[in-house]
Amino acid sequence: MPTITHFVNNATWSGASDRTTDIINPSTGAVAGSVNLASANDVDVVVQTAAKALPGWAATPPAKRATVMFEFRDLLKKNIEELAVLLSAEHGKTIPDAKGEIARGIEVVEFVCGIPQLLKGEYSEAVASNVDSFSVRQPVGVVAGITPFNFPAMVPLWMYPVAIACGNTFILKPSEKDPSVVMRIAELFAEAGLPEGVFNVVNGDKEAVDALLDHPTVEAISFVGSTAIGEYIYGRGTGNGKRVQALCGAKNHLVVMPDADMEQVVDALIGSAYGSAGERCMAISVAVPVGEETADRLVEALTPRIRALKVAPYTDPESELGPVISKQSFDKINDYIDQGINKGAELVVDGRGISLQGYEGGYFIGGCLFDRVTTDMSIYTDEIFGPVLSVVRAGTYDEAVDMVNDHEYGNGTAIFTRDGDAARDFWARARIGMVGVNVPIPVPVAYHSFGGWKRSLFGDHHIHGMEGVRFYTRLKTMTTRWPSGIRSGAEFNFTGGKDV
Repeated sequence: MPTITHFVNNATWSGASDRTTDIINPSTGAVAGSVNLASANDVDVVVQTAAKALPGWAATPPAKRATVMFEFRDLLKKNIEELAVLLSAEHGKTIPDAKGEIARGIEVVEFVCGIPQLLKGEYSEAVASNVDSFSVRQPVGVVAGITPFNFPAMVPLWMYPVAIACGNTFILKPSEKDPSVVMRIAELFAEAGLPEGVFNVVNGDKEAVDALLDHPTVEAISFVGSTAIGEYIYGRGTGNGKRVQALCGAKNHLVVMPDADMEQVVDALIGSAYGSAGERCMAISVAVPVGEETADRLVEALTPRIRALKVAPYTDPESELGPVISKQSFDKINDYIDQGINKGAELVVDGRGISLQGYEGGYFIGGCLFDRVTTDMSIYTDEIFGPVLSVVRAGTYDEAVDMVNDHEYGNGTAIFTRDGDAARDFWARARIGMVGVNVPIPVPVAYHSFGGWKRSLFGDHHIHGMEGVRFYTRLKTMTTRWPSGIRSGAEFNFTGGKDV
């Protein structure tokens, strides 16, 4: 079975630590390989490598950095089939889902191909008599990213292409659950012409994370993951004087107005609630129909569609819903389903108890649908991170808006309606970072920025887009005045000594 190491100086590196952990195939529950877990000393070696590469890369003209990004983009596109299989084999998501994830990451690489334009500063002439002022954006230094299992290709690609295009060097600490696709992409980045030490991958667990958070040479940390861990990373990182952006948990609501196209709503919920087995921070996990009649129509239309979902491993081309990532996640999701039942919610579709021939040990849960959920139930308050959709009935539009705004998370939300006035009022009033109108998963395109509000984000900057450029650069402003020069014409003789 393969052992995944680290990637330093454009080559694999084993490190000094002898600690490892198993990589589990979630479709079978069997061990598929192992990954090395870095020690604090290993992390220090990688940080020093990145620090050594920093001056040369920071001094590289942005246009030359862009040529590497263009080549990197082309290699990602060329190898997307291979990358998707690597990703699905360890994560479990379907091949089309994996390809879609990689494509969204490629979009960020394409965005930073325009880095010469993105880094242009501002110039003001004559801010005072013979005084000019101008600003530039310069790289922060050695920066690091800590990324989750659910998007092992896309989320890292939301971070390091922006950071590296801005002139920083980068250390990625990916999830130890599915590290193979990250390592292959690192090889492609080196093949694209990236100098040694500019992009490095260090695999590990909490010891490696803490080493990055505490290392004095690391200037900034990007994180995507759960709120509990994000709050810890933000507190420890900022306590050590680092910039930190921590994008965290969510409980995303989709409000269904009485005038909504119900067929469109059902299509949207099937994809947004059950795609990627619900393991994404932008999944819709709460549907909020306005009015009893709307709710009855929604549940009636959803039920057969959920029951018809094809649950299978990624190797089945007809699979619509793969396994969840681990036994721990499997058990947690099942526990939440039990809690919902015990609190009186109506389990309309029960996706538990799936056993697939040849995959009896896999972590498969089919789509689950709860109706008549109330806002005090754990299946409503908590991020389940699985294929579980809760229907919470709202009596009025204002009640629905209040429900969205009163939740502790503020990552994403959506409204489905034909009423432009209701839609505009909703996006204006929603205290949420990303809002969709008849769009169930309002993830911004690469040249806009992604991020939530409230306990879905710690820090001031969203990820990728211009917010990403601002996070990975520091603003420097210069004010200049020059003494009067010789403007009387050319002189053809040396000045006498007595006049010096």
